[in-house]
Amino acid sequence: MATYLYRLGRVSFRKRHWFVLLWAAVLAVAIFGAAKAPAAPTDSMSISGTESQKAFDLLDERFPDSGSSDGATARLVFVAPDGQKITAADNKAAIEHTVSELADGSQVSSALDPFKTHAVSKDGTTAYATINYTEANSELTDATTSSLKDAAQDARDSGLTVEIGGDALQSMEMSSSSELIGVAVAAVVLLITFASVVAAGLSLLTALLGIGTGVAIITALASTIGFSSTTTTLALMLGLAVGIDYALFILSRYRSERAEGRDPEEAAGRAVGTAGSAVVFAGLTVIIALVGLSVVGMSMLTKMGIAAAFTVLVAVLIALTLLPALIGFFPKAVMSRSVRKQAKAGRTPGHGAHTPGKEPLSTRWARFVIRRPLGVLMFGVLALGTCAVPALDLELGNPGDESKPTSTTERRGYDALSDAFGPGFNGPLTVVVDAKGSDGPKAAATTIADDLKATDGVVSVSQPAFNKQGDTAVLTVTPSTAPASTETKDLVHTIRDEADGIKSDTGADILVSGNTAVNIDMADKVTSSILPYLALVVGLAFLLLMLVFRSVLVPLKAALGFLLSVCASFGVIVAVFQWGWLADLLGVETVGPISSMMPIFLIGVVFGLAMDYEVFLVTRMREAYVHGERPGQAIITGFRHSGKVVVAAAVIMISVFAGFIGMSESTIKMMGLGLAAAVFFDAFLVRMTIVPALLALLGDKAWWLPRWLQKILPNVDVEGEKLNRTHETVLASGLGESEHEPSRV
Repeated sequence: MATYLYRLGRVSFRKRHWFVLLWAAVLAVAIFGAAKAPAAPTDSMSISGTESQKAFDLLDERFPDSGSSDGATARLVFVAPDGQKITAADNKAAIEHTVSELADGSQVSSALDPFKTHAVSKDGTTAYATINYTEANSELTDATTSSLKDAAQDARDSGLTVEIGGDALQSMEMSSSSELIGVAVAAVVLLITFASVVAAGLSLLTALLGIGTGVAIITALASTIGFSSTTTTLALMLGLAVGIDYALFILSRYRSERAEGRDPEEAAGRAVGTAGSAVVFAGLTVIIALVGLSVVGMSMLTKMGIAAAFTVLVAVLIALTLLPALIGFFPKAVMSRSVRKQAKAGRTPGHGAHTPGKEPLSTRWARFVIRRPLGVLMFGVLALGTCAVPALDLELGNPGDESKPTSTTERRGYDALSDAFGPGFNGPLTVVVDAKGSDGPKAAATTIADDLKATDGVVSVSQPAFNKQGDTAVLTVTPSTAPASTETKDLVHTIRDEADGIKSDTGADILVSGNTAVNIDMADKVTSSILPYLALVVGLAFLLLMLVFRSVLVPLKAALGFLLSVCASFGVIVAVFQWGWLADLLGVETVGPISSMMPIFLIGVVFGLAMDYEVFLVTRMREAYVHGERPGQAIITGFRHSGKVVVAAAVIMISVFAGFIGMSESTIKMMGLGLAAAVFFDAFLVRMTIVPALLALLGDKAWWLPRWLQKILPNVDVEGEKLNRTHETVLASGLGESEHEPSRV
């Protein structure tokens, strides 16, 4: 592989104008296609195989006139002034005017008057109106959301306290300011790492071009392949991460080759042939992890994974072709300022030359680790193990309005309803009665409603609401406990367990759904998918890394190190968001279950980045070992060449992810802390500490591969051994391209 990529690097360097024009054309076509493409479809969260999803599908089939079950909902909560009743004439008139005003909205399917639906608290101080929309919250127009806010403000002007709950105003889109902060931090770190404005600029430019091209192509094809407007969220995050990582590694290798005295074209070819090989395999591991998200069975997660995987593929292609082409325009400017000064003075520094006593920090750290490998290994494992202890108490759920800051109207509305109607009011269960096979559908629904009322933990059950055909009814069950409580989860399972008995008594089937049931199903789905997902992703990556390193123990170590860092990051999330440690400092106002999607999401993203760091660092060690260095010296060589690159990439990613901790949305805050902690643990405690310590202890055994595997596995030559068995001189100026290519000896 190294030989082919070497040729590609040289061709890209030499034919740089054509490669730049090619990528410019691809980007232009993608942007044009995205601009002309029809709007992406509404993003719907479907969880195949779950009871709640079956209930949603049945509702869409039997109640077609009520709009999609994915439509947004707003709940206006009205609280009377102190000493007054909500039913007072003036207050009632203001509420009725607000509801009638909203009912005329173009995207409103129904606006329910609280005085007609008996949505008034027993003490007469609080009422709520439910506004149902025909579209999901991401598809609501600015005019629709503005009319909702304006109507609420009009009611406030009449003296009422009005809060807006539901999901109509919710948005999970990440702030562009966080992305801009990430780019700014990346620019500073790259500038410090390369000591060259041009090198830092090329790394950022190629990363941004990769994101732009990938996202534009996905957007252009979104309506055709069924992707939604939120599908590219993960692609944006990971595209920036891997784009910078891949450019960092190839540019660093180019500068190393130049320091060895090679001419720019040869250096570009060798950089792509060696570092580019590592980029290819690092990219493949990331793609495996992202495509593997489909194992979970959540449509949104599957689409996000595929979109992000495609963006990573684009980042790899750009790193292998466009980056060496751009280097061709600035072959000297990408070098550090000190190297350029030495070149002007007629001095060419040998690679790795340094003043005695002034070794790079990464080299000194590597020497320290190989002198005390057992102690360093024990420290790293114990540190990660300690951080992972809270993960044993991991409890999954989906944080709702109760986890938002009290400064938000959603949280204040949640608290007002809980105080007036009880804690379970914010998490009602929707029980769908399929009475098509019953002799008496109405009698069956009434019997089921009576049975549910008698169930422990149920406060109230609504009257059955039938469809036009009269064969399907909907019941709203209000629990006595909060949506995220263990008691509510037990109640859902209790009702579902009684389904068989109900069918034998009435002939009707029941399905339990609603937001609370969806959250429970999602948590169960994720929990049951973690082990298959890990087995698939880690298993395939193990085989891939065995090809790269031609070793059994190195891939095993990489997988175990990844599991340690992920468990430690789970521990941090549980300690903060579930136990409340440092909650005030991080702005976490309410503790509770961890978002159901967090484990799978964290595993997928961190696995990709962890394998990047593993491949970048250890391939250079493997290269040094293959070229004759002893195991200990190979570790030092790997750190001298790649340690600084891994640290820079990790610092950039930690800074980007940490920017999300300041967001008000609990799930985004959780994601930011989890990813920042995971990257820190994996880069600094696993790859920079445990990995060299373990390799030092194993010595030559680290690179052991059974003979029968040596015969089976192809030699992909990531370390570029074949490139070093070449004629180093160019026979004559002006010779054909083939004579510039390596000749095998």
